[in-house]
Amino acid sequence: MSTSSASPSTSDRTAAVETRTETTARLFAERSQVDPDAPDAYVRRGRIDDDLVRLNMPLARDLSRRFRGRGIADDDLEQVAYVGLVKAVHGFDPSQGNPFASYAVPTIRGEIRRHFRDLGWAVRPPRSIQETQQKISGCEAELYQELGRAPRPSEIAAHLGLELEQVIDALGASGCFAPTSLDAPTGSEEGDESVGMRIGASDPGFDLAEARATLAPLLAKLSRREQLIVEMRFFRGCTQAEIGAEIGVSQMQVSRLLTRLVARMRQELASTAPAA
Repeated sequence: MSTSSASPSTSDRTAAVETRTETTARLFAERSQVDPDAPDAYVRRGRIDDDLVRLNMPLARDLSRRFRGRGIADDDLEQVAYVGLVKAVHGFDPSQGNPFASYAVPTIRGEIRRHFRDLGWAVRPPRSIQETQQKISGCEAELYQELGRAPRPSEIAAHLGLELEQVIDALGASGCFAPTSLDAPTGSEEGDESVGMRIGASDPGFDLAEARATLAPLLAKLSRREQLIVEMRFFRGCTQAEIGAEIGVSQMQVSRLLTRLVARMRQELASTAPAA
């Protein structure tokens, strides 16, 4: 009973994303056809831009939720995300052939990160790290539009003329906004286990490192798009909806892609495993 009641909700969300994507593309096509020399060009483009912003506000809200609990009010985060959305609408170039979401997502995230950089530091990193984060936020959307996918740290470093290690350090400094309390629960099966109780315990990261080493040959065989999907889902913990927004497809399509990818990787892993 619960399964059947949940299915319409999922399908409705998927249909809403697909409709939003199609309508957004149509509105950008309409905007590109407005004659800039026409007397009412400014008004017509303004109305289309307003429609684009209103249509994609759910995307901005979803992205702002990823930054909650870091010391800045939820309402403020949403407003900052809307500012990023407006910038994305004004800066998007549909002639590149990429979906709007692939440009809007990094633009909105960059705006939120700038807000944190200016107001949200709990532990302030060195100025060089702050300045590098600012440069990364400024170029991420541009690289998304140019590459049609998420830029790798090495590509960001090459674009900015920076050392790769400097870029990695800046990307890893996002935890300086709100430190985690040692009394905070870990969410483990023990229930009452806190972060402080894990200090000195075995690092689960070792298992993750081993998994990365095992999967590296398989990941190398995937396309860039497939690598991004695997990275976002299994290494960055992104939802299917977030992955869909990133690569410009529906949540249902992401689910199918993940199912096929996992099955293919399992088959290849089994075929390369040493005989017992």
